[in-house]
Amino acid sequence: MTGFAHPAAAQAIDPPPAGISAGPIQINRQAVTDPTVRSIYAKAGWHGVWSTANAEAFDSVLADRTRHGLDRVAFLPTSNEQAATAAAGDIARTKAALDYATALARGRTDPTALHQVYTLPRPTADLPAGLTRALAKGDLAAWFDGLAPQDAEYKALSDAYVAFSAKATVAAPVQAIPSGLIRVGDRDARVATIVEQLVESGYLPAPTKAVSMLYTPEIADALKGLQTDYGIAADGVVGPETLKVLNLGAGDRARALAVGLERRRWLSRTPPATRIDVNTAAAQLRYYRDGTMIDQRKVIVGEPGRETPALSSPIFRLVANPTWTVPKSIQNGEMANVGEAYLAEHNMVVRDGWIVQQPGPSNALGLVKFDMANDQAIYLHDTSAPALFERSQRHLSHGCVRVEDALGFAQMLAQDEGVAEAWQTAQDSGEMTFVPLPRRIPVRLLYHNVYLDDGGKVAFRTDPYGWNDPIAEQLGFAKASAKRAEAQAIDIGP
Repeated sequence: MTGFAHPAAAQAIDPPPAGISAGPIQINRQAVTDPTVRSIYAKAGWHGVWSTANAEAFDSVLADRTRHGLDRVAFLPTSNEQAATAAAGDIARTKAALDYATALARGRTDPTALHQVYTLPRPTADLPAGLTRALAKGDLAAWFDGLAPQDAEYKALSDAYVAFSAKATVAAPVQAIPSGLIRVGDRDARVATIVEQLVESGYLPAPTKAVSMLYTPEIADALKGLQTDYGIAADGVVGPETLKVLNLGAGDRARALAVGLERRRWLSRTPPATRIDVNTAAAQLRYYRDGTMIDQRKVIVGEPGRETPALSSPIFRLVANPTWTVPKSIQNGEMANVGEAYLAEHNMVVRDGWIVQQPGPSNALGLVKFDMANDQAIYLHDTSAPALFERSQRHLSHGCVRVEDALGFAQMLAQDEGVAEAWQTAQDSGEMTFVPLPRRIPVRLLYHNVYLDDGGKVAFRTDPYGWNDPIAEQLGFAKASAKRAEAQAIDIGP
């Protein structure tokens, strides 16, 4: 049995429970300070809980942690830190097993400590009891395998992480490609480097002859694939946003995948079968009905500095022809110096010190608002500026979520929930009218900058809010070199 340095004195108290072959190791109560670890040894009668076979099984489990993006985290002390006390080794192994189980079941990091607002429900599990049972049955590998998410997306991200991690260990460091536009037909010294990056990332087959400086239609077509995967306008032109991505290497992608795996471990393993998922990193909405995705559309979400928070919050009613009460932060900020002419032009009035925009197609909320139950004043809504949905970078709002063809989406929800007639009447009234839903529709505001696209392929996005860094660092990665999205003031809407 491998031991670890710890001032633990042997002390026999009670016999170990049936099923655990603890051997002669006895544990001093004072040597165990972690309350969760103490609960395991208390139930074991303060005897060691690790047989040689279980210890070897756990070592094998830890050796396979790369597929969860946790290979940079040292859960057990290194061999250089090992010492003579078998009891200390037993305690250290129990602590490591619980730490690793927690990382798989709930995440290595705590999202509520990383985000000012985080209300998505996290998984719950009695890990000490589960570990005790697995030790008794000798099925540690199966128990650990069942803790992480079991869905196809997690498996795909896991496979991609393993592949990009392997590439990163053998690939030469990426040489940053200098800025400047390149279009089809241009001759440019950077073309060879761009081709090299596209080949490395799997968008082009390896060339059979030397690459010239000519930027060909074939190279542009390959670049369009990369642009599509990263949410950039797929025009085949090498521009600033595309260069940010081309300058990413396999290690950068592995880092993003590790963070993506971690974020999915934060989530409940059984999401509501009928729900709306908004991916704020990709500015995309997906509507699931009875476990099947039946609709997908673009959204506009909060700009950096006014980020859309990570929330779980249901839609409880539709609002036809909404008014918009301008928040004081906007009223005292962007609108601090507006006059009567501006208010009249934008169909606004002042009521009790608040600026209120009246219903109509020019209203910042558009013609429908999806009221959500949360204390952050975050909701889904229509917009009076639909042209913004054509942008590849759609982090433009003050935090709320603008939905593409929101009227069509509202009609879909009303039909599905059996209130289509009431909704049509509310729309036709021209006045602000509330249409309660017979049941609340859960909405999850997620931040996933790696995910599976419609074809089941891993798609990447940049890290527009810069939220990956603190997670990646706790997973053992260095800070990212890639730039985050830049705020672009477009309008004053929510």
